Amino acid sequence: MVYYKLSKFYQFVVKNNYFCPKITEKLVSNYKLNEANNHKYVDVKKYKDVEPIVKIEKVDGMELVKKFAKDMENMLGRKMDSVKKMAETAEDADLYHEYNATLKFDYYNAMLINTLDEDGNYVELGGEFPLDKNEHFNRLSVNIQQSVIQVPTSVYNKDPDILNGVYMSEALNEVFVSNYEKDPTLTWQYFGSPTGFLRLYPGTVNLVQLPFVRYIQAATSPKDIIIVVDASGSMKGLRMTIAKHTINTILNTLGENDFVNVIAYTDYVQYLDPCFKGTLVQANQENREHFKLLVGGLHVKGEGKVKKAVKEAFHVLNEVREHVYGSLCNQAIMLITDGAMEDFQQVFEEFNWPERRVRVFTYLIGREVTFAENVKWIACNNKGYYAHISTLADVQQNVMEYLHVLSRPMVISHSHDIIWTEAYMDTVLFSTQAQSLQLMSSVAMPVFSKKEKNLSHGVLLGVVGTDVPLKALMRLAPQFKYKEGKKLKPKPNYNSVDLSEIEWQDTDDALRTAMVKGTTGTLSLDVRTTLDKGRRVMFLKNDYFYTTINETPFSLGIMLPQGHGKFIFTGNISVEEGLHDLTASDVMIANEWTYCETDSDPNYHELTQLQAVAHYLTGKEPDLRCDEVLLKQTLFDVVVTAPMEAYWTAILLNASGIDDGIETAFIGTRSGLLRTFRYVGAEKRVAKRFLTPSDKENLFTLNHFPVWYRHAVENPAGNFLYYAPQEDMQGSLPCLEPSISFCPLVPSLVSMCGRVFLGEIDGSVMSQLLQMGMFKSKKTKGDILQPCDTEYFSFIYQPSVKETNSFIECGRCQKAFVIQHIPESNLLLIVVQADCDCSRQYSSITMEPREMVLVFILNLSLHNASVKCERMKSQKIRRRPKSCHAYHPQENAKDCGGAAEMQLSTIVFLTSLFVSSATDTAT
Repeated sequence: MVYYKLSKFYQFVVKNNYFCPKITEKLVSNYKLNEANNHKYVDVKKYKDVEPIVKIEKVDGMELVKKFAKDMENMLGRKMDSVKKMAETAEDADLYHEYNATLKFDYYNAMLINTLDEDGNYVELGGEFPLDKNEHFNRLSVNIQQSVIQVPTSVYNKDPDILNGVYMSEALNEVFVSNYEKDPTLTWQYFGSPTGFLRLYPGTVNLVQLPFVRYIQAATSPKDIIIVVDASGSMKGLRMTIAKHTINTILNTLGENDFVNVIAYTDYVQYLDPCFKGTLVQANQENREHFKLLVGGLHVKGEGKVKKAVKEAFHVLNEVREHVYGSLCNQAIMLITDGAMEDFQQVFEEFNWPERRVRVFTYLIGREVTFAENVKWIACNNKGYYAHISTLADVQQNVMEYLHVLSRPMVISHSHDIIWTEAYMDTVLFSTQAQSLQLMSSVAMPVFSKKEKNLSHGVLLGVVGTDVPLKALMRLAPQFKYKEGKKLKPKPNYNSVDLSEIEWQDTDDALRTAMVKGTTGTLSLDVRTTLDKGRRVMFLKNDYFYTTINETPFSLGIMLPQGHGKFIFTGNISVEEGLHDLTASDVMIANEWTYCETDSDPNYHELTQLQAVAHYLTGKEPDLRCDEVLLKQTLFDVVVTAPMEAYWTAILLNASGIDDGIETAFIGTRSGLLRTFRYVGAEKRVAKRFLTPSDKENLFTLNHFPVWYRHAVENPAGNFLYYAPQEDMQGSLPCLEPSISFCPLVPSLVSMCGRVFLGEIDGSVMSQLLQMGMFKSKKTKGDILQPCDTEYFSFIYQPSVKETNSFIECGRCQKAFVIQHIPESNLLLIVVQADCDCSRQYSSITMEPREMVLVFILNLSLHNASVKCERMKSQKIRRRPKSCHAYHPQENAKDCGGAAEMQLSTIVFLTSLFVSSATDTAT
């Protein structure tokens, strides 16, 4: 597709009352659009020259998706193999390590490396630690030969438990390096120890966010949790403050595979949100934050009747289990109280004994220990754990012990389950801005002690894992084969991205359901997609092909637009001819695409894709792994489009050829090839950013094709497309003149006079056009980067109406207007009488997205609350984890807590995560 970038195109002012046909002829004549676009015949001629060697091949969507899935299976398999090797090494190292309480050992502390004291000497546990910027690790300064250790500030750097753990895990350093050498696409590798430290490879400094979610998911199975909190009068003051913090801390440990509810009790039982009465909701971030907000509003009153609340909690958990929903694994009640005077034995005999399917964890709040034995008895007789929390500082350490208890069955059975996290956005992994926003998933695995003396106790040594950016997976599926590639749309909380929020279907969730179930098949769907921050909408009919990625919880789907998406040009071009044209100064290729795998060897990391292709084709780097099909397509495209440079140069040499305000000519192809020709220097261009590296919207990127490309492929064949990027219209002349004015408008989504929507300039004309049926208004539900549902208003041109004119009654005057479609374009010409003000009779019509507010005349607030309630309770079909470890006969249920028994354990590592995050946020 070939395009011209015009600087004078945007604004035309008509001084006389020409009829639309005359204006159209004048427009086409003055701007010589037909003449300027004769380049299409140049392209056609060149294609005719190579026609004998050209093939048009049909794209088999099912074959493609299966191939991509197999490639991804192999790639993810290598990541899992690396993690397994880490786990085996750590377990073997522990087997031969004997604990030494007097061990003296120096290590590289991530917060101290390369730090000098006042005398210019390296501080203890610091030392010289070489760091080099590495392209593969987002240009962070790292050491690919050595890992580092981070110890939270709340733990002594040389505590015997820390030193023994660090010394034992030294064996991992060699494995980290070996893994990276064998698979240079690996990113961060880590080992998190329950004693509180994290070993990270490659070594670097200034960590601010540790793998909290990965650690919990790898160490425990899914769970149903009901938090029961005492809200009686005795809980006033500091006790309630501690209780609220305890609830929030528990909520922070939950994830997408967990389910939760919160009940408060006085002399009656009260659900924190009545909407969730008698059920559990998924512990996603939205629901967790919702509960935290409600917890903040808790008030104390009355007398505490805990027995009723515990009965209610058992009722809900039994109901969940019987109706087969929730996590279908662990179940637990978390009782938060300052005392329990009632007799609970009858309750437990009725609901939980003898199987004890529901664990009960108890948290005694406050310094008073009068009822400590009662509260501890509840936990110890229901396979739970008791903790006494007397201050806010005790909350983190004591609350988290429940995770250690839930991990016992997995640890005792030595079930090395590999877990994959849901896609999440890692935004602040490092304190440097070098880490870009990117979606990723993590693969992790628990590490157990194999010492014979520990087998029956179930000792968790820690968790090993690595992160996999989703862009690494996307590179395995070449965008040129299926138009726009995989679409990723981050949510505000960056915690997950649901397929239903990526593709806005006009039908039900058939595609999502099929992919979640892990089936293989194809569907045709009508979908809507927005461009330009919701201002433009495209209605498409796409074919979707999907299958599962074996040995992982993932499914893969690709989309082919019906029609042009199913065919591709191929042709044999000599390497010499293609390479000559590819290295021309006016040519660039999509650097985010994978023409050659520069990640496969550290020596190639600094190469751009164009450099890598050139090195491969010239034989300088014969070992480079390149996509032969994509290279073949690229060479074909660059040779066929080569005559455009001479044609554009001829226009430049002809002075009259650039009088029309042409700034840039460019051509883009499906292979990610982009040719550009600048007619004026950067200082004279209106669109200074257009087609520069910072203009991601208009370039071929990993996530999408350029906006102008996507518009053009949906444009009727033979028609010209006119598109104005946002910056082009800054500082443009006013659209409406004192006389009669007209503006070119994009018909598929009315827009574009000075980048201002016609309805905002003149609501009366837009209202009249809607009434006359020349445009159709549609609302598109969606969301943008804010935590609310929004709707976009789009106005779709009805092509059956080619021209019309009318008058608008505006009190003392009549406003005349004429509208006509400009042939072979996506433009409409609108002529409006500008000296008749209708602003009092007609309000403006805006395209700005707005928060969805559902109107219900009788009780608006109640109705909106009901809609929100149903949305939060709704549970889309989901793929559950394959394994569940909720019980083991060798579990020692007598290890159920108590202030005298508290020890440094799993909780220290988890506590460090919160302390680190809080400290960095404050910083």
